[in-house]
Amino acid sequence: MGVKQAIKSLDAFPRAEEHLLQKTQSGALVSVIGLVIMATLFYHELAYYLTTYTVHQMSVDLQRGEILPIHVNITFPSLPCDVLSVDAIDMSGKHEVDLDTNIWKLRLNSHGHITGTEYLSDLVEKEHEAHNHDHDKDHHKDSHEEQHTHGFDDAAETMIKKVKQALANEEGCRVYGVLDVQRVAGNFHISVHGLNIFVAQMIFDGAKHVNVSHIIHDLSFGPKYPGIHNPLDGTARILRETSGTFKYYIKV
Repeated sequence: MGVKQAIKSLDAFPRAEEHLLQKTQSGALVSVIGLVIMATLFYHELAYYLTTYTVHQMSVDLQRGEILPIHVNITFPSLPCDVLSVDAIDMSGKHEVDLDTNIWKLRLNSHGHITGTEYLSDLVEKEHEAHNHDHDKDHHKDSHEEQHTHGFDDAAETMIKKVKQALANEEGCRVYGVLDVQRVAGNFHISVHGLNIFVAQMIFDGAKHVNVSHIIHDLSFGPKYPGIHNPLDGTARILRETSGTFKYYIKV
């Protein structure tokens, strides 16, 4: 019996005394308060663990020759794809006309639905062929100028008819893709200035008929990461019975 009693004395969980097993209102209140405190602490710790915090840090960029991708997704509801071009120029003097770096044009009908797709590099080749730039004027100058004139007229008339038909059908265009530019200050344009001036006048019959209404779905710079804020996303500029030019200034 002495051994059994000694073993019982080692019990770490002895039976509670009878008066400790009685349920009281004060005990219930303490239990409820304890559960509320534990649940509150658990919620705050979990929220703290799942919250993403942004740390702002500014430093001098010492790398040169790096490429900055510009993600573009803009809809022009009143301009056909055939008249739109994308140009870029930076402070170093580099001027790129009719950029063809991963840029696509989506033809849109009057309801905004996609009716066709063309890669911009294909359009550039077509436009250059239509304008028929003569890079060899010193060789057989007279005959080349005559061929150039007739070739330009035929191509221009074809393009004018095509664009006027698209305008009559109220076609629009969505320009999207990625522009690869140097990481220096500069600007890029999406407009109709790539057209020959005479062709543009015959198509639009004056600048007042060039409707550059647009909707910016996405305009971001550099790699995408969660939480980034692009200030121009969702911007819409709609012109009604007038014309104009829109310029946006962004610091990256």
